[in-house]
Amino acid sequence: MCDFNTLSHEDKLLHQQKLLACATQFGGKNFFLQLLEAIRETKPHPLTSGTSAFYIELGNITWNKVIFNDKLQVLLKARVNESTQDNLLPQKNEKNYKKILNVVRTMKPIVFHVKPANPEDGSGFFFQPFDMIDANKTKLNPLFDALFFCSVATIKKVLNYEAKA
Repeated sequence: MCDFNTLSHEDKLLHQQKLLACATQFGGKNFFLQLLEAIRETKPHPLTSGTSAFYIELGNITWNKVIFNDKLQVLLKARVNESTQDNLLPQKNEKNYKKILNVVRTMKPIVFHVKPANPEDGSGFFFQPFDMIDANKTKLNPLFDALFFCSVATIKKVLNYEAKA
């Protein structure tokens, strides 16, 4: 998702539709972008919150399991190679395979709930961090990637994407 320029036209439209639907459920593009900016500005990373929650004036994100910083660091390193190998998991013979597999197993059951503060702004949405393709292939959920890792400029590009005629 973060390497949006390298995606096919169909994938770009698919990501745009997904993000626009989520933005609508959070009160619109501007509220959604403000949420992303707040996440980027928060140190330490919001995913490592001991309360499994992130709050801003416009709404909140909650999840059902604490994510420790060591798992987040492994995930950050693994996601860099995901697009080139088309899989979050490296080859089984690579030394970091077990660490990354452990992170996937640990975080797979987590469900993130995103809700606006005002119910009139939308009903919110939920998602899991990974898309399990099969036993050997796992990808980051594009929504998880967009919310917590991609630059806000990239997300603006996705939301405002228009096909060239």
